[in-house]
Amino acid sequence: MGLTEKEAAAKLRNEGENVLSESRRAGPAKIFIGQFRDVMVMILLGATVVSILLGEVTDAVTIILIVLINAVLGFIQEYRTEHTLEALRSMTSPTAKCYRDGKLCEIDASKLVTEDVIEIEAGDRIPADCAVLYAAGFFADEAILTGESTAVPKSAGIPGDADNSLNKPNIVYCGTSATKGTCRAKVIATGKRTQMGKISEMLTDIDNDMTPLQKRLAELGKAVAVICLLVCGAVFAAGVLRGEKVFDMLMTGITIAIAAIPEGLPATVTIALALAVNRMLKQKALVNKLHSVETLGCTSVICSDKTGTITENKMTVTELCDAEGTYYFSGMGYRMSGAVTKGKENTPVSLASEKALAEVLRCGTICSTAVIAAGKNTKDSPRSRGEWTVTGDPTEAALLVAAAKLGITKASLEAAYRKTDEYPFDSETRFMAVHTASPDGDRTFFKGAAEVILPRCSYYLDRQGNKQPLTAELRREFTERVEDMSERALRVLAMAELATETMQPEIGGLTFLGLAGMTDPPREEAREAIRKCAAASVKTVMITGDHKNTAAAVAKKAGLLRGGKAMTGAELDKLSDEELDRVIDKYTVFARVEPAHKLRIVRSFKRRGEIVTMTGDGVNDAPAVKEADVGVAMGVTGTDVTKQAADVILLDDDLATLVNAVEQGRCVYANIRKFVRYLLSCNIGEVLTMFLGIVMGMPVVLLPVQVLLVNLVTDGLPAIALGLEPPESGIMKRPPRRSDEGFFSGGLMWKIVFRGVFIGLSTLASFSAVMHMGGSVEAGRTAALITLVTSQLIHVFECRSETRSLFRRDIFSNVKLMAAVIVSAGVLAAAVTLPQLRVIFETVSLTQGQLCAALVSSAAVPLLSAVTVGIKRKND
Repeated sequence: MGLTEKEAAAKLRNEGENVLSESRRAGPAKIFIGQFRDVMVMILLGATVVSILLGEVTDAVTIILIVLINAVLGFIQEYRTEHTLEALRSMTSPTAKCYRDGKLCEIDASKLVTEDVIEIEAGDRIPADCAVLYAAGFFADEAILTGESTAVPKSAGIPGDADNSLNKPNIVYCGTSATKGTCRAKVIATGKRTQMGKISEMLTDIDNDMTPLQKRLAELGKAVAVICLLVCGAVFAAGVLRGEKVFDMLMTGITIAIAAIPEGLPATVTIALALAVNRMLKQKALVNKLHSVETLGCTSVICSDKTGTITENKMTVTELCDAEGTYYFSGMGYRMSGAVTKGKENTPVSLASEKALAEVLRCGTICSTAVIAAGKNTKDSPRSRGEWTVTGDPTEAALLVAAAKLGITKASLEAAYRKTDEYPFDSETRFMAVHTASPDGDRTFFKGAAEVILPRCSYYLDRQGNKQPLTAELRREFTERVEDMSERALRVLAMAELATETMQPEIGGLTFLGLAGMTDPPREEAREAIRKCAAASVKTVMITGDHKNTAAAVAKKAGLLRGGKAMTGAELDKLSDEELDRVIDKYTVFARVEPAHKLRIVRSFKRRGEIVTMTGDGVNDAPAVKEADVGVAMGVTGTDVTKQAADVILLDDDLATLVNAVEQGRCVYANIRKFVRYLLSCNIGEVLTMFLGIVMGMPVVLLPVQVLLVNLVTDGLPAIALGLEPPESGIMKRPPRRSDEGFFSGGLMWKIVFRGVFIGLSTLASFSAVMHMGGSVEAGRTAALITLVTSQLIHVFECRSETRSLFRRDIFSNVKLMAAVIVSAGVLAAAVTLPQLRVIFETVSLTQGQLCAALVSSAAVPLLSAVTVGIKRKND
C-alpha cells in the first residue's frame, strides 16, 4: 500500500515540495523607501535641498523632520500587511500519517507526493488534496474554501479519480479540517496545484492599486509643483524688470516658492488617518493599511460573504414539529438564552404536558457526538457573551442547544440512558443510530434525513407520549411539512426510536418522534447594518458557496433581495466579462461560487467604476478581499490568511462595525478636504502677500524667518485639530462620492482661492496702513505678521464646514481645535512681545493704533467671506 521511499523521492524531485508558492515580499527597507515616492514628499525633499543651498538650515531641518514622521507612520501601518502567503503556509498540516514501504509512518507534510496514501481522523488538518479510498462516518469542514456552513460528508468515489475540483464528495482538500470519523485517501495534488495553492497563486497575481485619496493627493502634488515653478518664474521676472539684481531675485523667487509648499500637508493627512485608525480601533475595527480608512468612505458596493458575516455561522434550531403541532425556538446561534413557544399563538411550552416534544429533544441529545459546555467566564469567551462553548458537528450542536433551552442536557440523561452501541452517520445511509440501556427498557434512537427516516416509521407519539399508528394522512402531512421547511431553506432532520434489545440500524417499524428545522441565521446586527448601508446609497451584495435557494432565503431575511436577483457560479461562467459588466448591477446574491468567481465579481464592479469593499472570513475569500479597493476580514471567525490580506479587520465580526468604519471613512475624507482647504488658502495668502508686495514696489513684506513662523504656527496644530472634527449630521444619508470625482469638487477650489486672495490683500492692507501711519518697515512687517496669522486662525473655524458659515457653527464643539488656536495665538503673542523672540523674528512693539489696524484687517476677512457666502446662498 502506498509508495516506497525510493518512488517517493523520485516524485519529490519532479513535483517539488508540498508547500505553497513563495511570494515576492517587500522587505522593511523597501516598504520604508516606498513612503518617499509620493509627489508631495518629493517636492518637500527638493525644498530641503534648496533650503540648505540658501543657508536656511532651520527650514531644512523642519521639513526633513516632517517628512520622516510621515514616513515612519506610514511604514508602521503597512509593514503588517506583507504576510499573507506566510499565513497560508502555516495553514498546511506540518505532518501527515503516510504509508511508505507498506508501513504507516508520520512524515513532514512538505514531503508528500502524488499517489501517497494517508490516514486522516477527526481533528486532523488535511495536508494535500486527496481522493477518498475509504471513509467511516467521515466529515470535513470546508467553510474556509467553499463557504459551506455545515461539515460535508465524504465517501469513496470512482477509482483513479484525480480531479480536485471543489465541492466533490470524494475529494478532501488541503487546509480543511476533519470534524468526524476516519478516512484513508490517496494524494492527487500537492503544493500550488492544490485548491489552496491556486488561491495562493491568485494572491500573487493581484496588484495593489493606489487608493482614491492617494491618487488625488498625487494630483494635488503635481499642481503644487507647477504653481511653485510659476511663482518662482513670475517673481524672478517681475524683479528683473524692475531692475533688481538677477541673483537676488532668483533667491527671492525660490524662497517664495518654498513658502508656497504646504509642507504640513503630507504629515497632517497621515496624522489624521492615524487618529482615525485609533478611533476605529476603539470601535472594534483594526486598520492594516492607513489610506484604506479614507477609501472606506467612498465605498459604493459591499461584497459580503454569507457564512459568519451576514449569518452567525452557527446552526440554530428555529422550529420543531411533531404530531401535536409546531414549536418555535428563539435565541440565535449558540446563545444560552431563548424561549420555546407552541403554534401561532406563541403559547409557552411545559415539558410536563408536552411529552412527545421531550422525546424529540431527548433523541436529538442522545443521538449526538457533539458537546456543549458553559466554559470559563473570561474576557471575550463564549460564556462572557452568553453562549455555549461548542465542540463537534454544528448540526448536532444546534440540537443540543435547543434541548438545553428546556433543561434537557447530556449530563441529565447519562444516568438514565447508557450508550451501548452506535451506528455512525454515513453519507450513503444518511442517518445515525445510538442504542441505549435504560430502566424503561433498551431503545435505539435514530436521527437523519427525513426522506430516509420517515418511510421506515410505522408509529408516532401523541402529546402524552403514547405510541399511535402512523396513518397515510399523517405521513403525507409530515412529508408536506418537510417540503415546506426545505423551501424556506431550513435543513431538516427527522428523529425516531425503536424499542429493541440490540442495535438493528436497518430495521423498520420505527416510532416517529418529530422534525427539526434549522438554519444558519442572519445576524441581527447584519440586518441593521444592511439597512444603514442602503440609507447611505451603498449596495450590499452577498457572495456564498451555499445553494441558490438557501442563499436567496438568507438574503431575503437579511433584507438583501429587495428588487435584486440571485446568480450561481455556473451561470456566471456562461457570461463573458463584457456581459457580466452589463448585468451585474441587477444581482444582489451570488451562490455556489468558487474563489475565481469572487474575483470576477469584484473586478466587474470595479470596471463599472464602483469602489468595492469585500468582507470575508475564509481562505476562499482571501483573493477577492485583497483585490477589492478595501478588504475587510472577520477578527473572530476569520482565518489568518484573510486577516492579513485585508485592509481592515472587524474584531467583533459585526457588520455594524463596518458601517461605523464607513462613516469614519467619510468623516476622514471630509476632514482632509477641510484642512487642505485651510492649508492651501493660508499658503495662497502668504504667496500673494510676498508676490504683490514685490510687484507693487513695496519693501519685502515678510522676512523668511517670519514666513517660517507663520507656517509653524498655522500649518501645525490647527490643521491637525481640523482632522479631529466629528462627523457632520447626515453624513450617512448622502450617496458615496464617485470614484472619478475630483478632490476640489463642489466649488472647493473657488473657496480656497477666494479666501487666499482675501488673506493676502488684508495682510498687504495692514502693512500699508502701518507704513502710512509713519511706522517703520519693521513695524509694518510686525503688523502684517499679526494680520496674516490672526486671519488664518479665524479661517480655521470657517473650514469646519463647507455648507455653513463661521457664525452658524458652535465654535466650542471641537475642544481640541480651540486649544490648538489658543496655543498658536500664544506663540504669535510671544514672538511680538518677548524681547528675546523679537530679536529672532525681527518684530517690534506696536502702538495701539497700529495694533488696531492689524486686528481690524484680520476681522474684515471673515466678515467679507460671510457676506459673500450669504449672497451666494440667496442666489442659489
